[in-house]
Order: sequence, then structure tokens, then C-alpha cells
Amino acid sequence: MRHTLVVVVVALTIASPRALFSQSASPSATRTYVETLASERFAGREAGSPGERLAGDYLAAQLARIGAKPLPGRSNMFLPFDFTAASKDGGSHVTVGSTTFAAPQDVLSLSFSDDTEVTGPAVFVGYGIVVPESQNFGYDSYATLDVKDKVVVVLRYFPEDADQQTRAILARYSDLRYKALAARQRGAKGMIVITGPRSPNAGQTVPLASDTALAGSGIAAASVTSKVADALFAGSKPLRDVQQQFDSGNPHVAGFPLPNVTVTLKTSLIREKQTGRNVVAYLPATVSAAPMKPWVAIGAHYDHLGLGRNGNSLAGRDEVGKPHLGADDNASGSAAVLAIAETLAKQKVRQRNLLVAFWSAEEMGLVGSTAFVNAPPVPMNQIAAYVNFDMVGRMHDNKLAAQATGTSPAWASLLERANISAGFDLTLQPDPDQPTDVRVFNGASVPSRNFTTGAHPDYHKPSDTADKIDYEDLDRIATLASTIVSRVMAQDDPPQFAKVEQSSQTAGRTGVRVFTGTVPDYTSNVKGLLLSGVIGGGPAEQAGLQKGDVIVEIAGQSITNIYDYTYALDLLKIGQAVKVVYMRGNDKRETMLTPAARN
Repeated sequence: MRHTLVVVVVALTIASPRALFSQSASPSATRTYVETLASERFAGREAGSPGERLAGDYLAAQLARIGAKPLPGRSNMFLPFDFTAASKDGGSHVTVGSTTFAAPQDVLSLSFSDDTEVTGPAVFVGYGIVVPESQNFGYDSYATLDVKDKVVVVLRYFPEDADQQTRAILARYSDLRYKALAARQRGAKGMIVITGPRSPNAGQTVPLASDTALAGSGIAAASVTSKVADALFAGSKPLRDVQQQFDSGNPHVAGFPLPNVTVTLKTSLIREKQTGRNVVAYLPATVSAAPMKPWVAIGAHYDHLGLGRNGNSLAGRDEVGKPHLGADDNASGSAAVLAIAETLAKQKVRQRNLLVAFWSAEEMGLVGSTAFVNAPPVPMNQIAAYVNFDMVGRMHDNKLAAQATGTSPAWASLLERANISAGFDLTLQPDPDQPTDVRVFNGASVPSRNFTTGAHPDYHKPSDTADKIDYEDLDRIATLASTIVSRVMAQDDPPQFAKVEQSSQTAGRTGVRVFTGTVPDYTSNVKGLLLSGVIGGGPAEQAGLQKGDVIVEIAGQSITNIYDYTYALDLLKIGQAVKVVYMRGNDKRETMLTPAARN
């Protein structure tokens, strides 16, 4: 799972004794699957890694064992896809005056930088933070500065000595991508980041993180060591003293041009592509007369974080570099899918085909499931329903969350009937816009649902191990879901799809509660924001936007990728129309979009 889930629930409690589903008297249906997938042998199952291939081979072998077959027209169960796995510096350098500093010793391109070379006067802009007016908090590092055609020098992080409330607000806008956007919008050619002497990791460059946006940010951007910082500030006050002034959080402390400093910044990035594999098979229907929408799909992502080196790890200092085994995230979900498939394989009558899928590169941005939906080996309009499992192995107080229930009016009754004997303290969340693969299928208009038992202290850490899984409850979840999937497969009429006209996709990072109704494509390498769809009845649809459009500007802010768009949402106000510039094919168009309130 990509992010910690916060479940907004509508409780549906069914008082059935948990003991009815106890499987303590028989071997667990899921334990062996979890213990194998979360073993050291698979080394954390990072997408594209040898561990992921071993895990994929294991899953395919288990599918074959229970009688599943490759999809029609395919010779095996593997659906490969390419993705950008990492970036490395390809030879960046900074020249200050007559001295050149080179990568990797003193300079590193930032993962979102353009590949380019720029020259211009250097301007120090403090922390480079701009808080949008919509937040009712005045802080603009550029308020008194002209940075057009110049190279800005910014401090990493946010003011160290500000009071807690101010730090909380400024921290929201301290992301380096946001700082790059602010600099670019004000005409800067480049951005140099310094980790100040009063900050954590003082004097160090910023490690190159995983960045699934294939397009750059429209600006040259690099971090430098204290050696380069000393050269930049050679003609002004010591950087420690300058930083101390800015660390108060006082918005009136202003940046300044660095005296007689002209900088040449060359940034070069090599984006490394790798191949991941989805594992997909099916159990054929056993009846000859095909019903409407003759497929039902179940799935879970099987990849995890490997050694935790690509930015998503929450490992402590003593855990850095250790395998993130991902027992709950998401060996548990994969085990549930295998257990369900094994149960349904034994049914003598299957009215629909059961598609069984294990996605890779979910942790990198739902990349595997998106690749499947974008080039489906089974027509998406022939899939009656999709049921997803993500982190279902760490139940607390008998609570099970069913998410995306708003995608079909059929889900509530199916859940309620199946839960009579299961006895979970079931919670329903209608919103399909979850940080897991269910979002992708909802975007393809497939009635979808996700099961999860939620996050825990071992989330995205090496300590998420198989010995901490509650196998009795995991088996119960698999049994409940088997009942639901079996009933969907047996119905003559498929579940009706319903558009959920709300979204939590808007910048939850900042607390903005505007709703635009756009569904971004997170894997695109185009310049701009490619829409993989729009929410029915939402502002984007009303503005005439549609799947395949590429937004290049909104509210006067140029958009080069998903991150720019997320930050631009902070400028929007509910009920106040803004101009959207977008590309439809080769045509550049404009429309007015009026953001609504997000429920």
C-alpha cells in the first residue's frame, strides 16, 4: 500500500460470534503463502528486482497448482510492463565564478530536474517557501525579489526555530518540488538547494529519490554541499548567521542577491527503466451460456519496498538497508487472493470466468494495474466487478474496512448478507479514490471494492514480518470475500456501476477541500497532467474535460506533471472559476472550471 490509510467509516456491526469462522482446528489457508512471500529469499519484492521475479514465479506456480490457466491467447501468466525505477546523476556540475564543482562529490541533480544548462546571477531566497493566499497565512520568500532569468539559492527544509504552529504551516510547503514550482513560476532559470549548517544533514546533498513522474519540472535543480555554499556566500555574511535570521519564521526577513555571483548550473539525469511483471491467470467458467459481463476479477499487489532505498521506507536508523519483507503489505492481500481462488477452483459451477491478478509496482504509483487497464488483455467493459485486497493481515478489535462501496449499489447488501456468519465489525467507505489498485479499476468504470484492516506501527518498515500476521482473521477475510465473489459470479445481472461524485484526491497534504473531479494518470511522461478520466458530474466533466486531455495550465500556473497540479490546487477556491488550458491531441484549448466543495 502506498500510503497509510485513514478510514472514514459508517459502522455496520453484525453481532455474529467470531467463533463461527474459527479455523484453529485446521491448517491456515493463508499462512504458507504469507510466510513464503515475506521470506528473506524474496528480499522485499521490489518491482523489477530478482526478488519480485522469484515471487512472481511462486505465484504463477500456485495458480497453476489450483488449476488456473493463462488468459486466452497467452502462453503464460506474466504480463510485463516497463517503468522508471530510479534516477542517477549523469554528470551535473555547478560553476561559481571560476571554480567548478562536480557530481557526485559536491553536486547532485534533484530527481525532478530538467536536463539542461543555465547561467545567471544568483539570488538567495531563504527557504524558498510560498504559502498560498487561500491558507490565510502571509509568507512569500519572493515578495521583495526579482528572480526572472536568475538562479535561486534556497535552503532545504523550513525554519528551524519558528513556533510549532508556524512550523506546521510552513512544513506543508517545504517539499522541494513545491519550491521548484514557486521558483519556476517567478521566472527563475534554475534552483540550487543548500542544507544549511543549522539543519539536519547539514552540508550534505539531497539523495536522489525514486520519482515516477517521467517528465522534468521545467527547471534546472540540484543540491550542493557546504563547500559550494561557502563559495556562493563568500561575499556576504556567513551562511550560519544568515540562516539563523530566517529560522525565526519571520515573514519579513528577506532574501537578497548574492553579490557579484554568477552561476552556471548544468543538470544531467539518467532515468533508469526496468521491467515489472503482473501475474494474471483465470479460472474458466464451467457453463457454456455466457452471462452479461462474463468476467469477475480479484487482485492484490505483491510488490513491496525491497531494501527501502527509494524513498517510501519508514525504517528507523538502525533498520536502514534491511529487507522490507512486507508481510502485511501486501503478502497478506496476495495470500487472501490465492485462498479465494483455491476455494472457487473447487466449485463445480462457475457462471463467470474468475480473473486472478497480482500487481507489481503498486508502491511506485499503481503502475502495474494501470498498465493492465491501459492495455487490457480482457476488455474492461466485460469485467462485472473487481475486488482488491491491500493489508488485510493485522486486524484490530475485529474491525474490517470495506472501501469503494459507492461504486455499486449492490455492494452494501452483498456485504451485509455475507457478514452475518463472518461476524466482522464491518465499516463501509463509499469513496473509491484510495491509494491502492482499486482506484485504477474504478477509473475504468468497473464496480470495485477494497478490503483492508488498516495501517500499524510496522507499516513500510523491515519489522512488517510474517510472525505478526493474525492468520485466523486473515482466513476469515478470505472466506467472507469468497462468499461475496461467488455470489457476484452466480448472478445473472452484473453489479451496476455507480459514479462516486466526490474525491479525496485533492491536496490532502495541505488540507485544501476543493474538488476538481479530475483523475490523473500517474505514469505519464507527457509535459502536463494527462487525465485518465474525470469524475461523473464533477467540475472537470462540466468544464468539458475528458479522458486523454493534458492540462498544461490552471489558474495561471503552468503544469508540467502531477506534482505541479497538486500544488496548484492550493490556489483554487470553492465556487471561483479558473481558466484551464489543455491539449486535446494537437489542439490547444481553454475552458473555465469551477471547483466545488469536497465532501
